[in-house]
Amino acid sequence: MLRNSTIYLASNILNALVPFLLLPILTRYLTPDEYGQIAMFQTLITGLAALTGLNAVGAANRKFYDKHDASALALFNGTCLHILLLSSLTLGVVCFFLSAELSQWLNIPTSWVYFALVISSANFIIQFRLGQWQIRERAVSFGVMQVSQSVLVLILSLALIIGFQQGAAGRVDALMATSVVYAVLGLLLLYRDRLLVLLPLKKAFFKEALSFGVPLVPHVVGIFLLSSIDRFFINRQLGVAEAGIYMLGVQLSLGMAVVFDAINKALVPWLFRTLSDNNPHQLQRLVKFTYLFFVIVSGLGALSFIVGPWVVTWVAGAEYQRATTVIGWLCLGQAFGGMYLMVANYIFYARRTGALSAVTISTGLLNIALLVYLIEHMGIVGVAMAFAISMCIRFFATWWLASRVSAVSWRITYKK
Repeated sequence: MLRNSTIYLASNILNALVPFLLLPILTRYLTPDEYGQIAMFQTLITGLAALTGLNAVGAANRKFYDKHDASALALFNGTCLHILLLSSLTLGVVCFFLSAELSQWLNIPTSWVYFALVISSANFIIQFRLGQWQIRERAVSFGVMQVSQSVLVLILSLALIIGFQQGAAGRVDALMATSVVYAVLGLLLLYRDRLLVLLPLKKAFFKEALSFGVPLVPHVVGIFLLSSIDRFFINRQLGVAEAGIYMLGVQLSLGMAVVFDAINKALVPWLFRTLSDNNPHQLQRLVKFTYLFFVIVSGLGALSFIVGPWVVTWVAGAEYQRATTVIGWLCLGQAFGGMYLMVANYIFYARRTGALSAVTISTGLLNIALLVYLIEHMGIVGVAMAFAISMCIRFFATWWLASRVSAVSWRITYKK
């Protein structure tokens, strides 16, 4: 696990370095209004991802641990791609009728609405390919594809924003082109590895994939309400420039999330395998590691209030310095998000996705209530505080749920 964890960590750090390296450029070549437009575009992509493919990536990853033969797994994977196609076509019809309204509401060009749908669908395929490598512990292949995609985005973004002076549109075009190219590459690699069979259609597989993914839709919507909906409120009440400043803080705080995601990616195969073996000693090792992780992450969350403002000052242009007021709260929220990942995996293994959805959607709605109140009194600082409070409550609620659906003892010592 240590080797894979190291590879995932390096891959995710390199992957995160790309948008981080772009920040000094974007904040100097783009106005806060333009950066705010990019923020709203990326928020739309995140929102569409809740419905694009109906979380079938997770269903395919979980199916691997049911010990089926290779042909059955390939056919199940093909079923997941059919679900992607149907959901994307449905969303395409919705976008056709609502594109003008979405464009006006988000302050983005109408064409970007369709670009967001294409990128969301392409990201599903890319994550599907990466997920199939992850469950087979092919960390090197995972890292090469992930990092190379980010490098291509970086090169295209620099060329279009600086070389061709396309402004915010250059960043969007770079994301669009790279996503499509890597989605096609992902499909080809799935076929090469014989992990994808599209026909014949099997009703039982459709039912199984949907029974896993559909209950997760409220969960993904809840995550959207927790981590992205705030930009809509900032855009509508404070303006797109404030959304751009806030998004800068979000982008910097995601550096913490990258590390947590890397640890989680390495942990999932080990955790699922340990739960399947039901070895009490191994489970207690996992619990002890989890508690140690909680202590370290809590310390990092507190430290971010000191280090975060310095990072903003060093990275961003003069027009973005108000992000120093939100970076600490955003990093604290990301710390609670990292702790949440550690306990949510138990619920995924138990297939209690409906219960997890209830927790996430509830805390997402709480986040909206908090930010509506706090944005009136404290502006973007209140929005960041609402995020941190909601992420804290989600973590503790999910931990409680994990203790209910899993037979794992959360005692530090093991008793025979």
